[in-house]
Amino acid sequence: MLVYTAAQKVHLPGILALYKQLIPDEKPIGIDEANKLWDSGEQQGLAYFIAADGDRVVSTLNIIIIPNLTRGGRSNAFIENVITDEEYRRKGIGKKLIEMAVQYARDKNCHKVVLLSSMKRKEAHIFYESCGFDGNSKRGFEIRF
Repeated sequence: MLVYTAAQKVHLPGILALYKQLIPDEKPIGIDEANKLWDSGEQQGLAYFIAADGDRVVSTLNIIIIPNLTRGGRSNAFIENVITDEEYRRKGIGKKLIEMAVQYARDKNCHKVVLLSSMKRKEAHIFYESCGFDGNSKRGFEIRF
């Protein structure tokens, strides 16, 4: 039975394992560095949500609330690193996590939730639109280092 919950630090190894599927050609960070980043992220308002099948983390995403001086002071939320294990896809798991993150943003009185996706990931775009995101309302830009 799947459990959907806010992630705790104990889930970090499982989250890191999923990130190998998300970015397979990237060398993962070590657990010590990940623990430090986890602590820093918590202090800055970063939250992770997971779906777990027993002890195995099978889906995750993170969301950060960003204070905002417009929109009546209502914050913005930014979702990143959405991934569901290949064996668990197309079962509604990722959608449930997205719904949890969006509700989290609503509960924090956010003005909007932003999510970026690689232009190459057409299937992911269809998924995000099925979750209520509008892929045509804004245009994203980035500088990579």
